[in-house]
Amino acid sequence: MLDLLLENATVLTMDPARPLASRIGVWGGRVVGVDEEVDGLSARRTLNAGGATVLPGFVDAHTHMVWAGMTLGGTDLTGLRDRAQVLEILRRACESAEPGDWVEVTGYDQRPLGGHLKRAELDAVSGGRRLWLQHTSGHAAVVNSAVLQGIALAELGADVGYDDGEPNGLMLERAQIAVRRARLPYRLDELVAAIERAGKACLAQGVTACAEAGIGGGLIATPPVEVAAYQAARESGRLPVRMQLMVASDALRDLAGHPEDGITRGVDLGLRSGFGDETLSIGALKLWLDGGMMARTAALTAPYVDSAESGELQEDPALLRRIILDGHTAGWQLAVHAIGDRALDLALDAIGEAQAKAPRPDARHRIEHCGLVRPDQLPRLAELGLTAVLQPEFLWDNGDDYSDILGPERANWLYRGRALLDAGVAVASSSDRPVVTGAPLRAVQFMVERRSNSGRVVGPEEGITVGEALSAATIGAARACRREHLDGSVTRGRLADFAVLEGNPLEVPTPELAGTGVRATILGGEVVYGEL
Repeated sequence: MLDLLLENATVLTMDPARPLASRIGVWGGRVVGVDEEVDGLSARRTLNAGGATVLPGFVDAHTHMVWAGMTLGGTDLTGLRDRAQVLEILRRACESAEPGDWVEVTGYDQRPLGGHLKRAELDAVSGGRRLWLQHTSGHAAVVNSAVLQGIALAELGADVGYDDGEPNGLMLERAQIAVRRARLPYRLDELVAAIERAGKACLAQGVTACAEAGIGGGLIATPPVEVAAYQAARESGRLPVRMQLMVASDALRDLAGHPEDGITRGVDLGLRSGFGDETLSIGALKLWLDGGMMARTAALTAPYVDSAESGELQEDPALLRRIILDGHTAGWQLAVHAIGDRALDLALDAIGEAQAKAPRPDARHRIEHCGLVRPDQLPRLAELGLTAVLQPEFLWDNGDDYSDILGPERANWLYRGRALLDAGVAVASSSDRPVVTGAPLRAVQFMVERRSNSGRVVGPEEGITVGEALSAATIGAARACRREHLDGSVTRGRLADFAVLEGNPLEVPTPELAGTGVRATILGGEVVYGEL
């Protein structure tokens, strides 16, 4: 007997062998079959979808759940454009904090404010509290004097901003790590609460599985016991979605493995990609090669428009190359952050060298963001079997800005779609939440239309079909996480995780895709959001 029969649905299975169905049978939290495969089977419970469209639950292949949850639980500046208003909000937040507290603010973006806030401005409103504004890109921060007093600025080099020889509060890229170290640790209950908030937001979007893009170190580090927070969330019933955790490459260390194994550096206990189960597991090894477009730190081969600057690499190229070689040799899937084309060159060269020295046919390494891809880089991505893990919503929100700072030719190479698929490169859609809201159907709409929220077209030749975009957000994202045997399609044996939509994306007019509502989200055969 089935646990659940979901009937009267338009099921977009994302399985090329059988793309459409109308009924789904579920037993033990997994799909038993569809349509005639469940004929004659009774069910303990039957749900009538009322003709609604059912897809496999969306897989968000690149997220930051703790960070996202904290944006939902504190002071957030997203969308604010008035400098005076921002400062007043900061003043109120600091006044409500206890003396000596840290006041952490998310959603900060200097662009609509006419430039970065200065240390003196923050000092004037902070009342002696330690005030930390986290840039929405994750690649910059602004802090006040109370924070700077606890940091050895001379050791941080060019990533610290100065005006007339005095620090102005701007902390770029790896200088932010010093701020985080001064703030840490968070309590486990704070982390669990953040994970729960972010997970519930995912369910409301039809997302049932996420990959956390970096724990235990890196630019967005929380305590090194972050895995314990995920375990605690699961054990207490507060882990709303299935999670895969990428480990920051900072965790690599010398290991005394057998010489014949070739593993000289790895993660303690020999942990690597794949450990865990269908609900909570270890994914890729995450490393950052460069910065971001919003912060103007993505590493380019030619300068930004009207600038002599061309971004920066996070570390010496030789060190970054070594991390890639060591991680590959130790058996990890690699998730390599490379937004600029210069960073992508480094990734391609190092991964190519790693594969030549220690061939792994299905290593399935990923390029996170893959933001600016020159035409000559396309065949190399395909030859190395790399997956481009894109964030289409970046260009929905920031397409105008990115186009302006790169110029007409390079704007056509941003977060490509058609060219990647035509070159034979696997594509996965993701959000990088909370950098953007994470709505999968908004990403789908952009991938088809290539229009920013202002209506400006970005790379018109890169548009793909709705079906291709849905595939990138489901089976493509699952494959990027090495979870295609679990997620991404409504197929016998897969997890019974579904998104129930108010409209059929294949029939909804493209400009209305982002507004298509999520009626319900089903996890393991149980309705966990909305109702049917």
